Amino acid sequence: MNATWLGTSCPPADLAPGPPARFDQVLARARADNRAALATYLPAGYPTQVQSLRILHRLAEISDVIEVGWPYSEPILDGPVIRRASSQSLAAGFRISHLLDSVRSLATSPASVLVMAYYPPLYQYGLERAARELAQAGAAGVILPDLPIEEAHAWLTAARHLLHTVFVVAPSTTDNRLARICAAGGGMLYAPAVAGLTGSTGPLDDALPDFVQRLRTATALPIGVGIGISTPAQAQEVSRIADVTIVGSALIRTMEAANGYRQQLDDVVELTRTLSTALRRPHIPSATA
Repeated sequence: MNATWLGTSCPPADLAPGPPARFDQVLARARADNRAALATYLPAGYPTQVQSLRILHRLAEISDVIEVGWPYSEPILDGPVIRRASSQSLAAGFRISHLLDSVRSLATSPASVLVMAYYPPLYQYGLERAARELAQAGAAGVILPDLPIEEAHAWLTAARHLLHTVFVVAPSTTDNRLARICAAGGGMLYAPAVAGLTGSTGPLDDALPDFVQRLRTATALPIGVGIGISTPAQAQEVSRIADVTIVGSALIRTMEAANGYRQQLDDVVELTRTLSTALRRPHIPSATA
């Protein structure tokens, strides 16, 4: 993956009233509660548009951030679980209007909304049009895992003052590149918990704590960790070092294993509640004289 990221000691994006500021406030509230924020991901229109809207609304009652995926036929970062879900959405007739409706329907929910998108469909739709319509619908930002900072100028210009642009940073990112991304991104830094594609069910990378610490020295922005978090125990492990714990494939696997829509909804809500509980850090009493 030719990934990048964003952020160093530059200020974390514009704080003018609007969805980006709301995202910042949601993360600040989680910090004040002594916990990591929970971000949950589902592709728009999965398993159907009507069912997707209902599930997203239930997730938004528990999660701090909802990541709504823009289904795409060639998702370079996604493993088979998300690929299957996106393919099902596309086969069912996904349209950009479905994505916008999903974002718009969550605008009054307790959660902030990010859109997970790949650059080719974004470019085909029109960068300025996409930025404007996503912002108007209530999205706080867009995660772009396949957009190198060297090629990001057109999108960043379109999204400026409207949306956070969240890049994904790989451990191999050089310090010079990190500094360049610092001047461009906003919202949070997205760091992978494992190398490779989404959907891993193995252990987290042993080097993850050192990687996050390296990023802490380079940025004042919140750090989100995703890709490969498959259990509440792993979510809790990540919560000790990250500001945002991101889970997607585990939710979709739970839905795939369910017998019918009602069980899908019940099971995915129960998993999300368990994940949310796992992110609460233990209270450490203040030292007394």
